[in-house]
Amino acid sequence: MPALPYKPGDVIRHAAITLAEGASYQAGMNFRPGGRTSIFLMSRRPGAPYDDRVEKDGRVLIYEGHNAKRLHGEPSPETIDQPASTPKGTPTQNGRFLNAARLFKARKAPAEPIHVYEKIRDGMWVYNGVCRLVDAWQEQSAGRKVYKYRLLLADDQSPEATAVEHDVENTRMIPSLVKQEVWKRDKGRCRQCGSNKNLHFDHIIPWSRGGSSLTADNIQLLCAKHNLAKHDRIE
Repeated sequence: MPALPYKPGDVIRHAAITLAEGASYQAGMNFRPGGRTSIFLMSRRPGAPYDDRVEKDGRVLIYEGHNAKRLHGEPSPETIDQPASTPKGTPTQNGRFLNAARLFKARKAPAEPIHVYEKIRDGMWVYNGVCRLVDAWQEQSAGRKVYKYRLLLADDQSPEATAVEHDVENTRMIPSLVKQEVWKRDKGRCRQCGSNKNLHFDHIIPWSRGGSSLTADNIQLLCAKHNLAKHDRIE
């Protein structure tokens, strides 16, 4: 599949995801759709149905599995264990990603690459980058069992790369609350020119020079023109 036309931190609309990924995705978990790179859609907005979180200073994503489909006359999916297989025995999306994690841990396959997109407001998404699935497990949550998937943000952002971690400090996922604070502070516009087109969450002090993803003071919105002009300078 051709490289995506955007990079981690870019703010995009759902239509751009559809164009880049070759289809419109509504489900959060998508294992190798049409033979392409797997996709996770996530949200940390108030009322989000799943408990996704970013850890290790933006290095690790813990993604929660998804519930069974709602069936007439059956208990609410939010009250029962998340399934790894359907009643017919075929794997659900949970099961497919669970198997991929097990194969990686058994050293029988490389870590599954996953394109991760985060919804920050209606119609507006951030591309968090290529992550690689390295672990999966079940845990108790509100009286039922849910699946959790551990992903590492890849330094090499090509889905074809097989390495999981490198020594080079590159980019990091910005926590959702920081993104929301920056979006509100910068009013959804570039801090340099006020444009609301082709926006990107930018590290003011780059990671390569000790900057952090954990505080809004070090993150700003820039348009593509000013983000390209800045590169990794400290202004």
